[in-house]
Amino acid sequence: MRPAIGDLQPMPFTRPAYPAINGVRRIAVLRGGGIGDLLMIMPALSSLKDRYPVATLTLLGTAGFARLLGERPGPVDEVLPLPVATGVHEPPGAVVDELAVRRFLDQARNRRFDLAVQLHGGGRWSNPFVRGLAAGVTVGSRAEDAEPLDRWLPYHRYQHETLRALEVVGMAGAPAVALEPRLTVTARDLAAADRILAPLPRTVLAVHPGARDPRRRWPAQRFAEVAAEAARDGAGVAVLGSPEETELVRDVAELTRRRLPATLGAAVLAFDGSLDESALVGVLARSAVLLGNDSGPRHLAAAVGTPTVAVYLVGNLISYGPLGRLDHRVHVAWTLACPVCGSGCAAEDHVRCGHDVSFVDEVASDAVLADVRALLARP
Repeated sequence: MRPAIGDLQPMPFTRPAYPAINGVRRIAVLRGGGIGDLLMIMPALSSLKDRYPVATLTLLGTAGFARLLGERPGPVDEVLPLPVATGVHEPPGAVVDELAVRRFLDQARNRRFDLAVQLHGGGRWSNPFVRGLAAGVTVGSRAEDAEPLDRWLPYHRYQHETLRALEVVGMAGAPAVALEPRLTVTARDLAAADRILAPLPRTVLAVHPGARDPRRRWPAQRFAEVAAEAARDGAGVAVLGSPEETELVRDVAELTRRRLPATLGAAVLAFDGSLDESALVGVLARSAVLLGNDSGPRHLAAAVGTPTVAVYLVGNLISYGPLGRLDHRVHVAWTLACPVCGSGCAAEDHVRCGHDVSFVDEVASDAVLADVRALLARP
């Protein structure tokens, strides 16, 4: 007898490769990188918490993760900021302190983790780090040059990072309960955004022209072309960026204003690293659309429910692109070799040539504008 429609249960992305682990009270998850890297694993963290609801879930991450998650409701109970460690957490200009790494691992071992999950790449550096926690069971990905963990799956570059993380936690007995990252927006976030956005029209286009890798940055002039047309249509424009992106943010804002009559210049604001994590969440939540590259703010906008239009290099689309297209539109650069030296950039084992020119400037602004307008026009 066929089940009634109401009796059907949602099929998880992947069935657990192993049964649940008995007696799990403390879980450690390793993930360094930027805000986008954190958001890519949020469904996996939710799945772990759903499978082990009484366990304390500790994220071994960055100070930025701690500020973003803070008291925000979610699956993470606490964040332990990582020391500077080779291949695990290497902020620009920071120097590895092996003594600090040993102290961190000593303190982490004292917590007696029952389960440690490696969600930080192929494991060449991160697997030894996780093994150093001396957890009861270790789980993660493993590239060919990495140490094995107790339960591991082969690491290949071209797999969507969210689905990879879900497959890893499936090896810890945790079935997928979500595919898309979600982040709770608080009253504090929205209050900060309302103060910041008060000078702009009610409908706001947030623009993030930066990306950690310069090759993923769409040219500033293209962002300005689209932003100016949105302003002519009546939208406010909020150009966002980190402190390291100050010059880029100011350039895009100024280029946008130059394309507008003086009466519309006030509809463009630049926030060049002046927003803390809470204010950034609020601004993105209050925005009607986020226009950007493949970057942390794009992932953050999607996680708080804001539609996005983004420019992607084709390889990054495979690993980091949004899964849906109703709210999230993508424009793809099919660049497979460096425009300067011709070195291939698509093979799994390619070596970065070092040229920092845009690899995505072939994407036309008119196609991007059409999607921005379509999403801004929605109720």
